Amino acid sequence: MAMSRVLGAALLVIGVLLLVFGMNATDKPVEELSNTFLGHYTDQTMWYLVGGGAAAVAGFLMVLFGGRRR
Repeated sequence: MAMSRVLGAALLVIGVLLLVFGMNATDKPVEELSNTFLGHYTDQTMWYLVGGGAAAVAGFLMVLFGGRRR
């Protein structure tokens, strides 16, 4: 297995974990108040969601296309 695919798999797992943490954070009372009054979540939660999504997509693409072609 190519090293880029292994890194891609690790990045995919980290991205999914960040997304899970972000989704769990959206259920907290502080986040619900922030979303109600400001119309968006706190910066930390947004970083979890956006960063996790980007890492998951990048990892998925690395797993798909990261291998060495012969």
